[in-house]
Amino acid sequence: MSITPLMPVYGRCDFRPVRGDHCHLIGEDGQRYLDFAAGIAVNALGHSHAGLTGAIARQAETLMHVSNLYGSPQGEHLAQRLVDLTFADTVFFTNSGAEAVECTIKTMRAYHQHGGDANRFEIITFRNAFHGRTMGTISASNQEKLHSGFHPLLPGFRYVEFDDLDEAKAAIGPQTAGFLVEPIQGEGGVRMASQGFIEGLRSLCDEHDILLAFDEVQCGVGRIGSFYAYEHYGIAPDVLASAKGLGGGFPIGACLASEKAARGMTIGTHGSTYGGNPLGVAASEAVLDVVADEAFLANVRAKGDRLRGKLEQFIGNYPDLFEEVRGIGLMIGLKLKSEPRDFVAHLRDAHHALTVSGSDNILRIVPPLVIDDGHIDEFMDKLSAAAASYQPAEVAK
Repeated sequence: MSITPLMPVYGRCDFRPVRGDHCHLIGEDGQRYLDFAAGIAVNALGHSHAGLTGAIARQAETLMHVSNLYGSPQGEHLAQRLVDLTFADTVFFTNSGAEAVECTIKTMRAYHQHGGDANRFEIITFRNAFHGRTMGTISASNQEKLHSGFHPLLPGFRYVEFDDLDEAKAAIGPQTAGFLVEPIQGEGGVRMASQGFIEGLRSLCDEHDILLAFDEVQCGVGRIGSFYAYEHYGIAPDVLASAKGLGGGFPIGACLASEKAARGMTIGTHGSTYGGNPLGVAASEAVLDVVADEAFLANVRAKGDRLRGKLEQFIGNYPDLFEEVRGIGLMIGLKLKSEPRDFVAHLRDAHHALTVSGSDNILRIVPPLVIDDGHIDEFMDKLSAAAASYQPAEVAK
């Protein structure tokens, strides 16, 4: 047998973490790595956070899973907290971001079909987006690297240029159900939508009675220094997909919606065996206990400003290697002048700092939200050493 026991769909590196300690990961060999990848913006509270691990342990001793055929006092409490904290009136819990986006897509279509307009099923999405790897979510993206090997795609999606309001407006037709957009594209290169673009999408949706859906799987739950990114833009979507930081490392996602937008999501239209299980809910409650606090979010903004400022000063020392710094809060992109994966590997293997690559030659810096100034200084020291010793011809291991 030549295939590996773990299906070989990941290009795994040689680093094999076995333990986490706050903002560091420890490998099998005992080496410590500064974790500024955070499970790709998942470990919002870092590793081994006492509040999070304690909540999971207590809930595991009490009740881990029951069917959604029964009432859910745990899920109801978390849903109410999210409703109180956001634009939403109702919440559906999932196990992942892709599932949250799937629920978002169904909610958008059901809104129109429940209202008697079966023709409105097409969702306008934006080039270079990443919405997940299910058949529905890869179909929502224009990226051929996600499509290859899985054709035919699901119909009902139209792709237009990100941050181009005129093209978005021109794409609206009699079949349009709404827009699905990442207000900040993560995998797509830490590209922020402009204020005018987001406000324009909101106005178009209001004008045509179509829905505005935000994919905040990566940029939500405090990542940019507001609880959700839509607050930064001063508008509210109709539907929002959330996950990653929502569980701080435990698998949970959510589809949030206004009462109007969710009018088609009635009994029997959607479900999930594990979605909203008591264990996942307990983890999310512990995350919200920390993150859903204005003083904490202000600190995320301050740390993000400090880190970004240091990066902007630093890149001038290596004009042949770095081009610009993007992002907001603790969702930062460092743009290289060449494909970044070799540098990410060099930074990891030689200098023990973890980051993650993205499209458009971007090195993503998405650390735990609980970093302090010492972690920022440690990262800058490692980044500086990596830049000084980097040979572009290196091949990532």
